[in-house]
Amino acid sequence: MTDEDRQVPAASLSGRIAIVTGASSGIGQATARALIQAGARVVVADVNQGAGEASAQHLRDHGGDAVFVPCDVADAVQVQAMVEATVARFGGVDILVNNAGISGGASLLHDLDIDTWDHVMAVNLRGPFLCAKYALPHLMDSRGVIVNVASTYGLVGAPGAPAYCASKGGVVALTRQLAVDYGPRGVRVNAVCPGYVDTDMGGSRARLGPEGQAAANARREAAAARQPLGRQAHVDEIARVIAFLASGASSFMTGSIVTVDGGCTTTFNHG
Repeated sequence: MTDEDRQVPAASLSGRIAIVTGASSGIGQATARALIQAGARVVVADVNQGAGEASAQHLRDHGGDAVFVPCDVADAVQVQAMVEATVARFGGVDILVNNAGISGGASLLHDLDIDTWDHVMAVNLRGPFLCAKYALPHLMDSRGVIVNVASTYGLVGAPGAPAYCASKGGVVALTRQLAVDYGPRGVRVNAVCPGYVDTDMGGSRARLGPEGQAAANARREAAAARQPLGRQAHVDEIARVIAFLASGASSFMTGSIVTVDGGCTTTFNHG
């Protein structure tokens, strides 16, 4: 992806109010940036206060209207408070991007710690449920949009990822169900399923040390090289699709599960 490719403008979101969870880094940070570039005002919601504040400040330094609100998406009290803070600051909610997520590491199911399973489900599936629950009354008022960030691992089986696959499969099913109930109420709900993206989910790669990081990235690069486009995505390539789904350019889309995966789910991964 070239720098020129990254400058393709999104459809206008002028004046729209967006919540992006997990927006302190990676896809969430890129999404917040893309929405602001399209004219939206953005709440950066993240459990990491330091990184979240820095992300919001960076957006403001570049002319955006952004504010950080601390939030653990697995905590109902914090989610409700985050939505209320958004409404108090901006006057409503037009867009909810449920991006916050964790990988949960790699394990066969019979070796998987129960607490790890519960934590992955709490962040990856309970989180979108809670955010939608408290945002939907406002989204119905604004005829707004939800974009859920699922994964190709929610569509296919993947080795050593039972909790992550199950949680992201739940996000896919929840997306379709919410589209059924809330389309007649004026709210569109879609999901993106990224494939291999050059990002460090939950900081897991950073904890490996230099050699571990290099090895982990090499494994991802090798896997990505076997798919049709032959590389990992840049976070901006995912963010641009999310911005499209958040905009009026996708006005007749709801319940759609959009793969942004370099073609990896179209073919066997011969490895």
